[in-house]
Amino acid sequence: MDPQSDSYDANAELDTIGLYCPEPIMLMHNRVRDMRAGEVLKVVASDPATTRDVPKFCNFLGHELLAQEQRGDDYLYYIRLG
Repeated sequence: MDPQSDSYDANAELDTIGLYCPEPIMLMHNRVRDMRAGEVLKVVASDPATTRDVPKFCNFLGHELLAQEQRGDDYLYYIRLG
């Protein structure tokens, strides 16, 4: 995964700062329903559990995790929908 995640153009962004498991993943499920295969979703989170949950979400649903990084207390993910 590319540490230079700012190079990805996101079609949509989901801010889950302040939310805790399972809310970020539930919101991601809802958000990807409105998107098309190949589009990129940027997710910003503050829950450390997302470092485990987001990769599992992608693997289970066939999405590609393009980038995952921590910036201070926040976690940033770029996901290409499968």
